[in-house]
Amino acid sequence: MTGEQMMEFKNWAVVGDVLNEEKYAYKIVRRLEKGNYNVTKVNPRSNSDQVYKSLKDVKEKIDVIDLVIHPKVGINVMKEAHEVGIDKVLIQPGAESEEILEYCKDNNIQAFQGCALVELSKRGIRE
Repeated sequence: MTGEQMMEFKNWAVVGDVLNEEKYAYKIVRRLEKGNYNVTKVNPRSNSDQVYKSLKDVKEKIDVIDLVIHPKVGINVMKEAHEVGIDKVLIQPGAESEEILEYCKDNNIQAFQGCALVELSKRGIRE
């Protein structure tokens, strides 16, 4: 699946440091929201009530995960995704690992390595 095809889906979970304005996860959340996507914020390391700690806690529909977190944490996120039936992930630069890519392949999770901000820009959704 291409990044362009993933952008057709409207229900996203961004996994990373989504509350820190300096981080890409935050910027991706803002840009997706600007493009009228439904965005769920997830950060396994956060204690804020503004984000979910786990995909298992999310009640909203999720079509695609945007993985913007260290691969050592990301592999556990992908295992949760598989458990809850999410089968598409956009893996941001720096969040990828052979382990994650193999896990996705072995568990029929469609993985695209790329940048959500680039894909959104192609659709005319800019800051």
